[in-house]
Amino acid sequence: MDVANQIFAIFAFSTCGSYSGSFRMSVECKNRSESDLKLDVGFEYPFRLHQVYFNAPTCKNSLTDRFFLVGDYSSSAEFFVTIAVFAFLYSMAALSVYVFAFEKYRENNKGPLIDFGVTCVFTFMWLVSSAAWAKGLSDVKTATDPEKVLELIPACEQEGNRCREVHDPVMSGLNTSVVFGFLNLILWAGNLWFVFKETGIVAPFMRQPPAQEKQPQFGQPGYGQQDPYAAPQGGYQPDYSQQGYNQGGEYGQGGYDQQAAPTSFSNQM
Repeated sequence: MDVANQIFAIFAFSTCGSYSGSFRMSVECKNRSESDLKLDVGFEYPFRLHQVYFNAPTCKNSLTDRFFLVGDYSSSAEFFVTIAVFAFLYSMAALSVYVFAFEKYRENNKGPLIDFGVTCVFTFMWLVSSAAWAKGLSDVKTATDPEKVLELIPACEQEGNRCREVHDPVMSGLNTSVVFGFLNLILWAGNLWFVFKETGIVAPFMRQPPAQEKQPQFGQPGYGQQDPYAAPQGGYQPDYSQQGYNQGGEYGQGGYDQQAAPTSFSNQM
């Protein structure tokens, strides 16, 4: 999972931190010689737009005037890039520990607990930074919209002059950075469960309860007990089906006669 964290973090800070864009406007004055049909305005990371300026014609005696864009969105952009860079560095460090010092990592359970705490912090930071940068990007798009910028030029409000946008800035790279920001949020949130299992906190709750012995029921012989009415195995089994016991206490035919039995061993001899 740490390799995926590194890759997604790289895409997040590279698409935002390396961005540079521009847009073009056209200011056509009543006197064509004073016009500027290719008025380019460039801007880049960290999007301190209040420091970005351009020179536009005033449509008066071929003079130009300097105008500045509106807004400073460097805080949200730099915060987003900073979180992405630190997440990348921590992922590299964690991967090195897993590969070269895994036994030390699990010693005394301190490593997994620290890893779980740091993962929680980065998950929260990805949520905050991605949401902040998404709002900042929306403001950057508004501030660099050529139609909004043309409203800053007084010559565009004069009768006889014509101002229009030629092309908008390409924002696909910045849109991708926001997408990767929220993908990092999902990825780090998913890592929480795997790191949490390494802490061993959940282990006692995942053990199965010991099996209970089956209690003997009434009317049935218990476990390990012999039925007193069962026939012995391998021994003598008398056949009582052919013996009848009369009421006088003597056995019937085929039985054993008590009176005919010898009274002593001497008499038998």
